[in-house]
Amino acid sequence: MAETIHVSVAWPYANGDLHVGHLAGNFLPADIFARYHRLKGSRVLMVSGSDSHGTPVILAAEKEGSSPRETFEKYHHRFLETQKALGISYDLYTHTNTENHHRIAQDFFLRLLENEAIYRETQQLLYDEKAGRFLPDRFVEGTCYHCGYEEARGDQCDNCGKLIDAVMLVSPRSKFTGTAPVIRDTEHYFLDLAQFKDALRTYLENKDYWRPNVINFARNMVEDLRGRPITRDIEWGISVPLEGWERKCLYVWFEAVMGYFTASVEWANNMGQPDAWKDWWYNPEAKIYNFLGKDNIPFHTVIWQSELMGVSGIYNEESDTPITLPYDVPANEYMNVQGSQFSKSRNWAVWLPDILTRYDPDAIRYYVTAMMPETRDTDFTWEDFVARNNNELVAWWGNLVNRVLKFAHKNWDGLIPLPGDLGDNDRALLDKTAGGFDTVGTSLSGVKLRRALDEAMALAREVNVYLDAAPWFGVIKEDKQAAARTVYTALQAINHLKILLAPFLPFTSQRLHEMLGFGGQIFGDQMIAIYEEESSSHEALIYDGTKAIGRWVPETLPPGQRLGKPVPLFKKLDVDKVIEDEIARLGA
Repeated sequence: MAETIHVSVAWPYANGDLHVGHLAGNFLPADIFARYHRLKGSRVLMVSGSDSHGTPVILAAEKEGSSPRETFEKYHHRFLETQKALGISYDLYTHTNTENHHRIAQDFFLRLLENEAIYRETQQLLYDEKAGRFLPDRFVEGTCYHCGYEEARGDQCDNCGKLIDAVMLVSPRSKFTGTAPVIRDTEHYFLDLAQFKDALRTYLENKDYWRPNVINFARNMVEDLRGRPITRDIEWGISVPLEGWERKCLYVWFEAVMGYFTASVEWANNMGQPDAWKDWWYNPEAKIYNFLGKDNIPFHTVIWQSELMGVSGIYNEESDTPITLPYDVPANEYMNVQGSQFSKSRNWAVWLPDILTRYDPDAIRYYVTAMMPETRDTDFTWEDFVARNNNELVAWWGNLVNRVLKFAHKNWDGLIPLPGDLGDNDRALLDKTAGGFDTVGTSLSGVKLRRALDEAMALAREVNVYLDAAPWFGVIKEDKQAAARTVYTALQAINHLKILLAPFLPFTSQRLHEMLGFGGQIFGDQMIAIYEEESSSHEALIYDGTKAIGRWVPETLPPGQRLGKPVPLFKKLDVDKVIEDEIARLGA
């Protein structure tokens, strides 16, 4: 059944290139899920953008000797190019430094103030006397007072995932000067999270379909809610919209999550349908999914929901329909590299712009999906990358397609053969592959993406088993009709698999679609494009995926249809060379 689906994808800080952790944590799972729902016929709106503000961008700018704006614009452009190359099919990928985002974030702040969901209080913060500045969140590091991790940030510990009060860090040190900061008073606004405790408990009661680590973290967090500052002493960000507060900005964690809402409004305006965003945000039947890594769980299970509850009917005063809260938060764990955690300082990472120069996007997408850290941390290793590429993508799937299409081209002049009456084994195979639209679809609907890929690839192995047992290659001269029946059946099964694998492998599935003799695009006629807004230097990815495609169950291959020229879908990799070269790049 068609659904109304909003795919909210966590916004990366525009302070450095994207790596496989970003791809595994949120970009790829969101894209697979969105593509499936478009094929299913759902109305999908998938949005995200670059997080332009915050201390990570300021620190990167200071290190590069540029301004925060120059730094964020540079990496935002690289994010656009990288994600386009990987086929991440946003309806809008924007950034948080747009006029639209600034205006709506300030509107949220004022509505929360009006509804008495935020309060003003003097706060003690760490202050770097040598640098002459306060040290919010990532401007300071120290030892976590929860778990003892020695490189905890001033906002959150990457080791235990708990939120941090920077003043309570053990042995704090300034990121600017390395000196020990002092404590000073400053005045800020706080989000009164505690007042949402009962509403959040009710919201989380019926979320047992959430992943266990996500729901357990959220329920535990609700029991210990307290006010959290939403403004800070910083010069780069969205200014507080109050007289006398012009030199303070909204905290990035507070305004960045609003991007799912603000990007929806921006998309609607781009489409020339200014109210279209309400079909998701004021629709009780719509389902909003938040895709993110586990470090973002607190912000997407408790804090964002509190903000949404606190603004009530913002921009929808004529209706008493409540704003839509997230339906699911399928957060992923971490993807490590060659047995070690990602480290930017040690260059211990697999950078996406870099590997895209050497490997095809579908090969990258396949491996990251096969190793997706849905319930536990996983490890990206180059040995496994090569093995899965060669033994699964090339041997199971690519060779299957290539040998059947080449055989059809050679023996039936490039046409799909007339099968005659199918036998029991033929019908059994097609029943199995057609059944995949239920089994694989159920796994995709439940955001069990690794299982869905395994199920689809298991069906590819079934086709290989069928071909090994059926008469076709060896009997072409003695019984061409028997060979025609086998080849026709295999082509029909491949046509099924083309769609089952399309959310995971969009580029090669499209090429196969054309090799099978079909025209047009599997995912619609307009794929991702980069546009530049005329009124500013605002680059963004935009695509209208809200036009449902409805091709989850594909059309049947008609006998006599002309096939396209068969070409290999995947490249076999040199085991020794790839492993040696790629491991040498790590840490270099």
